[in-house]
Amino acid sequence: MSDEESYELLGFDNVLLPVGDLGRAVEFYERAGFPVAFRLDEAGIAQLKVGGETPGVLLRVEDEFGHRPPPWPATRVWLEVPDARAACRAMRAAGIVPLDEPFPTATGWTVEIADPWGNVVGFTDYTRRPELGRRP
Repeated sequence: MSDEESYELLGFDNVLLPVGDLGRAVEFYERAGFPVAFRLDEAGIAQLKVGGETPGVLLRVEDEFGHRPPPWPATRVWLEVPDARAACRAMRAAGIVPLDEPFPTATGWTVEIADPWGNVVGFTDYTRRPELGRRP
């Protein structure tokens, strides 16, 4: 890419997750610990907060997805948490069954959940490499 065509990536805007039922999706993600920033039922969208940032996770009703996981491997979105194993215990207490037990990564631990439509969200910590995390 030439200099005149270059651009700078500044950060993430919203991450969009397709869902089949907005009310059911909001309830699921609230149990998973996501605060709702706003919800517009008439538009079929709800934004969930992630930390103190303005962008977040945007749930969008996609009628063709219905209430089943897509037939292809799901994209995974991982979010940083202080302690993934504690997040796993909180998920279980809220009635959300993780996809597996927390597993070690190069930076710490990760646990993943899937919503009723097959979207996978991971919660990862930097307990092994705190200098790379948001809270060293």
